[in-house]
Amino acid sequence: MPRRPGFPTATPYLIVDGAARAIAYYCQAFGAVELTRETGPDGRIRHAEIRIGDSPFMLTDESPRYPDWRGPIARGGTPVHVYLYVDDPDATFDRAIQLGARVLLPMQDQVYGDRSGGIVDPFGHVWYIATQKSG
Repeated sequence: MPRRPGFPTATPYLIVDGAARAIAYYCQAFGAVELTRETGPDGRIRHAEIRIGDSPFMLTDESPRYPDWRGPIARGGTPVHVYLYVDDPDATFDRAIQLGARVLLPMQDQVYGDRSGGIVDPFGHVWYIATQKSG
């Protein structure tokens, strides 16, 4: 199966209104590392890639040229949620909130062994921030 080195079979592609701000947010909130950024003549991001832990994400700005390229806020929400494992979910959750996310589900120990909480980031994407607590 041909694919770029470092990329799994499936990679999330996030569409946002304000991709540059979203990249900055993900770097601050989740420790993301920006890998690449391509901008168009209007300064909007046409394609960018970040990595959070060992997981790559692709991002682009909404585009009036492509009616389906609308982020969750423009669509009125998202049915897709990202489950993100981190070393310290409480600190990551709190940092995400301090940077502008809103609480979807409070941080708590779950019956399935994870400690997790849910947020909606300032761009409308839903993230569950978690760590495995038991076995």
